[in-house]
Amino acid sequence: MADELSIQLLLVEDDHLLRLDAEELLTENGFEVTSFASAEEAIAELDANAAQFSGVITDIRLGKGGTGWQVGQHARQCVSSIPIVYVTADSAAEWTSHGVPNSVLIQKPFVPAQLIAAISGLLNDASMANAV
Repeated sequence: MADELSIQLLLVEDDHLLRLDAEELLTENGFEVTSFASAEEAIAELDANAAQFSGVITDIRLGKGGTGWQVGQHARQCVSSIPIVYVTADSAAEWTSHGVPNSVLIQKPFVPAQLIAAISGLLNDASMANAV
């Protein structure tokens, strides 16, 4: 029964320590997490298994290669209503032009409760929309 209720999140963060911290935080709060360090890895996983994910949390600047904006857009192409949380230190001004509708952006540094509140709020909104 626990498997039926599990909420699987896709996490994309290129900073190893920040990724580990986010994984731990999310796991401690009842989420299952699959994480990647690059947009390319995350997009490949979405292409293979998008339906298994209930939400996406992605940093915007992911080093060399793709961006979190691309991850969010690709996730929405795969699953049109998937909740997206963007995390950034310096790209907030680009959210309106690059972010997907009905997403949340959290600026670094943030307190852990902000991340949990953001993804939980989007998941609740999505479940309410599906129930109607």
